Amino acid sequence: MFDLSLISSTLTALTPILFAALGGALCQRAGVFNISLEGTLLVGCFAAVAGSWYTGSAWLGVLTAVVASAAYSLILAVGSVTFGGDAIVIGVAANLLAVGLTSFLIRTVFGTEGAFSDPALDGLEPVLGQSLLVYVSWIAVAAFAVLLYRHPWGLRLRGVGERPLAARALGVSVTKYRYWAIIAAGALCGLGGAQLALGSVTLFAENMTAGRGWIAVVAVMLGRATPIGVLLAALLFGLAEALGFRLQGLGLPQQATDAAPYLVTLVALFLSSRRNRVSVPG
Repeated sequence: MFDLSLISSTLTALTPILFAALGGALCQRAGVFNISLEGTLLVGCFAAVAGSWYTGSAWLGVLTAVVASAAYSLILAVGSVTFGGDAIVIGVAANLLAVGLTSFLIRTVFGTEGAFSDPALDGLEPVLGQSLLVYVSWIAVAAFAVLLYRHPWGLRLRGVGERPLAARALGVSVTKYRYWAIIAAGALCGLGGAQLALGSVTLFAENMTAGRGWIAVVAVMLGRATPIGVLLAALLFGLAEALGFRLQGLGLPQQATDAAPYLVTLVALFLSSRRNRVSVPG
């Protein structure tokens, strides 16, 4: 059950969740509760496979995923920031749209249903057993920490999220900072989708994110939108997914092992809410 290969499996499972959770934390810091991570991650998966298949280059597929997911995140940006809509309602709608859109595109672009895979499809080459995006995700955590606590842009972003009226009075454009936070979150989801579709496997399947975007939302909440907190929460869920695959190999039913990450999510949410209730006086 517990050996060095489990670490490798955990890192592979962790990466898409970590990228999406970092994007969600960035939005949270800007004052936008982004629950469209699931749909944006799914768009990144499809765009990565389509870009790789048409260009013959996995890294061009990654670039396609980043651009497509960033563009898709504009649905939330325009709806919630420009028009003042409810971010949660718009996020749910974006998630549902992504499921239908990618199901439609797999039929029109690839002429197939359910899943698309091709021997000519170029995946990400492993380096020391992992794709480069795994290492990039850890670098992103460090960059996120420096940005939030050391860079003027990050300090203004935190001000926009915590005191938007005060930030506006000081001449900071709340709209601009929230737009860039949401777009950056979309780009990070694109990297996560590319890792899932070209790094972990080399295919696209309908709804292949399987709730990882929702787990990323929980990771943001558990980690309180801090870089290290998000990393630890995502690491917990990645370990749960890796252990689920191990248990499946030992003969447990697939349905039970597939539920392992979501069971951990429920337990973590319960413990977090209990801790918050205890910490509130009275």
